[in-house]
Amino acid sequence: MVPLNWYIALSAAVFCIGVAGVLSRRNIIIIFLSIELILNSVNILLVAYSHFLNSMRGQVFVFFIMAVAAAEAAIGLAIIIALYRNKETVLTDEINLMKW
Repeated sequence: MVPLNWYIALSAAVFCIGVAGVLSRRNIIIIFLSIELILNSVNILLVAYSHFLNSMRGQVFVFFIMAVAAAEAAIGLAIIIALYRNKETVLTDEINLMKW
């Protein structure tokens, strides 16, 4: 049986990789993938704590998070495609829609 500390360390590592990806990358697709990594790190923790506490609550929350992540991916990719068709770039530095 794998101890709980290993799951916490794995989740922390995946979360840090996701945060580093969000903060350091300019490509919108890579930023969305990093957000997915952050959500998956939360899922790892919820399932681990759910298993060690003998409760199904964490696993039920994981299904909701997966549904939100799927909706976020679908809507996010649609927005990226629309931006690419208008601006012909997916770099965050070159997209300035909020400026006058």
